[in-house]
Amino acid sequence: MSKTLTRQIDGPAAAPHPPERAAAHIITFGCQMNEADSEKMAGILQSEGYRLAPVPEEADVILINTCSIRAKAEQKVFSLAGRLKRLKKRRPGLLLVMAGCLAQRWGEALLEKDAGLDVVIGTGRMAQLPSLLRAVRETGRPAVDVQEEWAGNHSASPLREGRLKAWINITFGCDNYCAYCVVPFVRGREWSRGPDGIVGEAKALAREGYREITLLGQNVNSYGAGLEPRTCFPDLLRALDADSGIARIRFTTSHPKDFSVGLIETIRDLPSVCEAVHLPLQAGGDEVLRLMNRRYTYDDYRRTYEKIRETVPGVAVTTDIIVGFPGETAREYDRTLRALEDLRFDGIFSFRYSPREGTKAWNMDDDVPEAEKARRLMEVQELQREITVEKNRELIGRRVEVLVEGVSRKDASRLTGRTRSNKIVHFAGPDALVGELHGVRISEAGFVSLRGDPVRPGSGRESGGGR
Repeated sequence: MSKTLTRQIDGPAAAPHPPERAAAHIITFGCQMNEADSEKMAGILQSEGYRLAPVPEEADVILINTCSIRAKAEQKVFSLAGRLKRLKKRRPGLLLVMAGCLAQRWGEALLEKDAGLDVVIGTGRMAQLPSLLRAVRETGRPAVDVQEEWAGNHSASPLREGRLKAWINITFGCDNYCAYCVVPFVRGREWSRGPDGIVGEAKALAREGYREITLLGQNVNSYGAGLEPRTCFPDLLRALDADSGIARIRFTTSHPKDFSVGLIETIRDLPSVCEAVHLPLQAGGDEVLRLMNRRYTYDDYRRTYEKIRETVPGVAVTTDIIVGFPGETAREYDRTLRALEDLRFDGIFSFRYSPREGTKAWNMDDDVPEAEKARRLMEVQELQREITVEKNRELIGRRVEVLVEGVSRKDASRLTGRTRSNKIVHFAGPDALVGELHGVRISEAGFVSLRGDPVRPGSGRESGGGR
């Protein structure tokens, strides 16, 4: 088990407390879980007297919150750390912190990378960030805390980036041990927050004016395991719908093996729960799914998928696809292509397989050449692009409900927002609509976004969707 470690570094000790008007800058890599963690750490730093700096050059503490799911993500982090080390040479007293999954996985070994790090902090130790920074300033030595025990919640509230949408963690860790995935090793075993705390957090957000929350977990479907009294994910959704005051509720991510009929019917029945489901398939061939330890067959997945489509009007379903996993023959890969053609997802996140040390797949023969992985990935993405455009065009002429988020980055004369099915829409309208739920009739559709015209606001479910 890891423990807190310190190692002497050269140079004089820094001041024990942050300088007056100290600033922190946070750089985030990875998933929504990492984004939520960065907001928590920003709140913790603010509670210690730091302000947020818009750029690294103005910061006294730079925190990199990292992802370790693929080799490319780690390479980006180390490249950035190298650039920031050069900045440290010009800024005496600047502290460089590495947090998140890569920090948890590498631990003290990161100090041997000569990346100029002062603090290495694991995924469950965010509450210890202030004490680690103080220790570095007092001793002039780097501090590492990647203990597996959860450090508890810091009293500081997350410093959220927006004022309309917020993340809420409901589970932490994962017990699934998919063969390719490091999450159980960097975020630990799965555990759930109590429902009262989650509902209370949502109610507080509603009072502050937030309109939408996304419930986060590596597998939200298994929420409630081990809690007393017994509860489950549909129970939590019903409690939030009844009592939180939040207009829109989303959740991610779901494991297909735990996606019950009861959950599908709950999505259909609750007005605040959005018709958007992310359901990672990963591969269309049963042999690859077995090697991945996904614990379902393609037919199992398809039955769940079709039940979602049949039960929830207007639902959008997205997925994850990995190509080039060990043992993925040309025939197995072709089954993935056929699955995309058959199921016609609204969108996918697609990746080349990347070996991760410590996972079961690490010991498998990585037998698909990198060039073939790249070819397969491009083919998957081109096929899905055609499907996504076709599905988006099915919405032309239909009225959808949009949560108006602000001015479009692509066209300052238009507003932008998302439908209940999580599709981006740009439309003309007054700034007064920002923060409101408004009706939009879709007039154009592309791969990334839709365009439309405002109409009289409707209530509840949007029209359209289906297969």
